[in-house]
Amino acid sequence: MGRAITQSGRRAPSLVLLNTGHGKGKSSAAFGVMARGWARGWRVGVVQFIKGGKWKTGERKLADHLGIEWHTLGDGFTWESTDLDETAAKGRHAWEVAAAKLASGDYDLLILDEVTYAMKYGWVPVAEVVAAITGRAVATNVVLTGRDAPQEIVAVADTVTEMVKVKHAFDHGITAKKGIEY
Repeated sequence: MGRAITQSGRRAPSLVLLNTGHGKGKSSAAFGVMARGWARGWRVGVVQFIKGGKWKTGERKLADHLGIEWHTLGDGFTWESTDLDETAAKGRHAWEVAAAKLASGDYDLLILDEVTYAMKYGWVPVAEVVAAITGRAVATNVVLTGRDAPQEIVAVADTVTEMVKVKHAFDHGITAKKGIEY
């Protein structure tokens, strides 16, 4: 159960949003919230769990331009990894960074991009993520993204959106396009 007080009509001090599913747009939706929060004067931070430093995404360029704190701490997709132990260690490190930021009270919004994979691959225990989210600083809103979100994360989120793939260009041999996918 999330923290939002829905039946009384009062505003919650912060919300947890989860974008999951196999469809496109999970991170893009989160970065829309990032832009909206920044436009409201919020202190915003992003921790990416999978993408590595070689990724030059449009969202990162926007965040740099806006002065949004951004941490790209992965080393790429697991199927591209040449050292799965190092990939796991980077995922655990990304979680340590994220957990400290959740507890700090320094942010109005934290985006934990692709965090579900850190749980799915066993790099970080689900219970640890649940505890950090439910114990976060009271005014810190959180957006989590990634496929296959554990039910425990679904349960603590206030808003859960499942992206469903109906059709994707990649299925027809069309590769990722700058400005659309990244």
